[in-house]
Amino acid sequence: MTATSIELIHGSRSHTSTVRSTYIDRAETNAIAACGIEMVYHTGAENYQALKQVDLEVKFGDIQLLMGPSGSGKTTFLSILAGILTPSGGSVRLLGQEITKLSSSKLAQFRLENIGFIFQGFNLFPALTALENVEVALKLKGIRKTAAHQQAQELLEQVGLSDKGKRLPQDLSGGQKQRVAIARALAGNPQLIMADEPTAALDSQNGHAVIELLRNLAKEKGRTVLIVTHDPRIIDVADHVAYLEDGIMRDS
Repeated sequence: MTATSIELIHGSRSHTSTVRSTYIDRAETNAIAACGIEMVYHTGAENYQALKQVDLEVKFGDIQLLMGPSGSGKTTFLSILAGILTPSGGSVRLLGQEITKLSSSKLAQFRLENIGFIFQGFNLFPALTALENVEVALKLKGIRKTAAHQQAQELLEQVGLSDKGKRLPQDLSGGQKQRVAIARALAGNPQLIMADEPTAALDSQNGHAVIELLRNLAKEKGRTVLIVTHDPRIIDVADHVAYLEDGIMRDS
């Protein structure tokens, strides 16, 4: 096993810890395994159940789509699988680790090492350039300045933005912002890529390029990709498609 020193940002404090990688038998373990997921929102005297006993298993190296109408619970479910939200019930196991039992600090560390998340709303730092937005993610993973700069440039090139590195988010189109967000999510080669409508703001050409990039990550580099989408273009590259409706997983 190899040890990697990683700097964690949790709350207002910075922590440095050593994480040891463990062997995972990919033939015996799913990359993602969610069981009995429930999510109840409390609003005053009323309760709203967004997810109702939802199960999902995704194998290593697969591209899994999660589809369904607006308000069906897709983004809530994705956020739970990524460790962003805590479910009201059920369990989530990622890469053999049950994340629903981790402390907040260990969960933050796990996400930093293993999950690349692509937000639909970009979530870029407005005061940083496109290149700096990607560099930040690499530096948080313990990659030093020169290497982080070089890798950030390579990631922007992968998403077709090699000439936009010095631009601020306000000077980029919606599609360009989304591609910066995708490059940032790929920083550090995370094992799991989770994406909320990654092609929604992209035209046909750029959307196809992003789809091919995600396909390559899964099929040639063994990454596991989970995508919430309405985009029918992605169905052709997916291994499996799951449908959520009214908080319930439906048969495809």
